Amino acid sequence: MNTASISSSTAEVTLAEDAKIIALVGLAHSSSHFSHLILPLMFPVFIKAFGLSYSALGFVMSVFFFISGVGQAGSGFVVDKVGARPVMFVSLLILAAGCFWTSNAQGYQDLIIVAILLGLGNCSFHPMDYTILNQRVSAKRIGYAYSAHGLTGNLGWAVAPVFMVGITQMSSWQTAFFCAGLVFLVIAGVLIVYKESILTHPQIKPKIAETGEHTSILKLPMVWWCFSFFFFSTITLAVVQNYSVIILQSLYSVSLQSATMTLTSYMLCAAVGMLSGGFVAAKWPTQSDQVVATCMAVAALLIALCASTWLSGLWAMVFLAATGFALGIGGPSRDMMIRNATPKGATGRVYGVVYSGLDAGFAVAPTLFGYFMDHTWFSGVLLCSALTLMVGVFFAFAVGRQAINAV
Repeated sequence: MNTASISSSTAEVTLAEDAKIIALVGLAHSSSHFSHLILPLMFPVFIKAFGLSYSALGFVMSVFFFISGVGQAGSGFVVDKVGARPVMFVSLLILAAGCFWTSNAQGYQDLIIVAILLGLGNCSFHPMDYTILNQRVSAKRIGYAYSAHGLTGNLGWAVAPVFMVGITQMSSWQTAFFCAGLVFLVIAGVLIVYKESILTHPQIKPKIAETGEHTSILKLPMVWWCFSFFFFSTITLAVVQNYSVIILQSLYSVSLQSATMTLTSYMLCAAVGMLSGGFVAAKWPTQSDQVVATCMAVAALLIALCASTWLSGLWAMVFLAATGFALGIGGPSRDMMIRNATPKGATGRVYGVVYSGLDAGFAVAPTLFGYFMDHTWFSGVLLCSALTLMVGVFFAFAVGRQAINAV
């Protein structure tokens, strides 16, 4: 089975060198996930400040992820052509610019512009990250690298509510966005200092294993199975990020603080799950599709129970947080599943196109479910997100079958 790694991934690399590369990539990845939440966390503020509806704000996030998804598909080709490092520096500067613009926002038009900027800044992280990991990290530690990568992403999500809401309460939402912009600049500075550790080389056109011929990755069925998997499996996460706080308050009458802490707990549980999932991915690398499907099925059941309103408020919050743990365990195996199906020399391109399915799911869900939210169909939102997870289970098995036939 193809591992999609290049020669440097199989060379003898020390643990310290691997750890340094993984830490730097993880830091960058956490900033990407941090950027996902800084706008939706301020939805209640924007509703009061600018008189906006959930549908209007959901459209802002749809713009963010539409730009990110389209940009991600294209950025993978850029990363393969010029390397990951310069693209990473530019991305962080754009994210900082988006935050600074938000700190001076005067209305809905500014929020749309900010969504475009943040989407452009966010779009290239997956092709960049996986290109660096697959080129620079030794093959025997790549499963743990994927675990750390997913863990740091979830930590970025977990930090965002505390950072943004905390600074807003102490000062103002404008100050919170200005400080977020400074965070992106600091991260860029750290990566510049250690720039040699994230250097990658351009990659050749991919080859089909059966023929050895060069081909366009867009013609590979595997790419579109993977895209569909990410699209459907992401919708639940989009619902949790954008609307879980409001849904918990509405269905279970929990406080704003408790609902916000549940969102943070979801992200922290997902991070712990990612850490555990690294060992799972390393032990069962060829059964990654089965691991992913099992974790998603369990998560779908937990979400459905939350939608039923049979639970108390406390147990609803516990089950929602546990959903993050279930999905987190499958995270490294998900990355291994994609890696197993990726042709050599196409890491940036494949990951760019495939992970744009993630952005597509994030783009569709806020506007679609924002309409449901405006009509107070809170249980329906959770139930639909559980159903889409089960659709993702089907595509996980489909990707597994494609991976077997990839070489």
